[in-house]
Amino acid sequence: MAAETFTPSQTGPIDISVAIRAYNSENTLPAILDKLKTQVETGHIHWEIVIVDNNSTDTTAQIVQRYQENWDRPYPLKYYLEKQQGAAFARKRAINESTGALIGFLDDDNIPDERWITEIYAFSSQHPKAGVFGSQIHGEFEVPPPAGFRKIQGFLAIKEYGDQPRRFNADVLDLPAGAGMVVRKQVWTENIPKELKLQGPVGSSLAEKGEDFESMIHISRTGWEIWYSPKMRIYHEIPAWRLEKTYLLDLVRCSGLNVCTLRCVRAQPWRQPIIASRIIAGSLQKSIKHFIEHKGSFDDDLVAHCQMTFFLSSLISPLYYLKRLL
Repeated sequence: MAAETFTPSQTGPIDISVAIRAYNSENTLPAILDKLKTQVETGHIHWEIVIVDNNSTDTTAQIVQRYQENWDRPYPLKYYLEKQQGAAFARKRAINESTGALIGFLDDDNIPDERWITEIYAFSSQHPKAGVFGSQIHGEFEVPPPAGFRKIQGFLAIKEYGDQPRRFNADVLDLPAGAGMVVRKQVWTENIPKELKLQGPVGSSLAEKGEDFESMIHISRTGWEIWYSPKMRIYHEIPAWRLEKTYLLDLVRCSGLNVCTLRCVRAQPWRQPIIASRIIAGSLQKSIKHFIEHKGSFDDDLVAHCQMTFFLSSLISPLYYLKRLL
């Protein structure tokens, strides 16, 4: 098992913690660590790497240990084992173990640009009211995506909004991806409840997906801003199986089923029926319009099929939310 921590010569308060959730990451983690070893223009920044192993069954721990044994960088490489599986549990552990004022999250298939750390530091200084800010995320595809994929690429955490910063709107679930997300630790610890309604992906299950959005909604409701930082670039590796029909339909279906849950985060009880009614009306309208436009083509047009699946699952999300309450 990997040593819990390695502490080199860097001293002083930590500015940035890079938190990596690793689950069976033996094939992807080395590339991430190698890229973090080659970050540029970080001499004025104190930072650390925190790996949370979410109960892997492969050689993830041994790989981290080998890196620790040969680590020659001034920033520490830390390892923690979180046996309770689920993205929310891993993220909570990462928050607790990180010592940085800012915490930047990477999934185990995210490769950061060589200036990622530098741009995190710069953006946080330029936008002191930003409690959360997300990266520009580009897809790196093992196989070409289907025609029209840009219409649904956000479901795979690909966020390309151009080269200008923009402020997100949590009220309509316009939010950055959890991958590449940076939060101010104090903002998180003061505003995120101990238990979230959604626990995030657990193993191969996507039923609880949306925990990152839920956390950001809590933060936005307290007055902190949420931003897109275009110079913070990461590259999301998309294997062929994540573009298969079965996976994509399950992904968008689970995302849709949790729409009402997310829209009702921190909403007063009297407002929740109003929110549910608006979701039903809006989703029904979109479903009918989409069906008319694409009737007869869903078997051949995967993107259109995914969009229809999302509209229909959003339509019944109030029932899914009621079931969760009961």
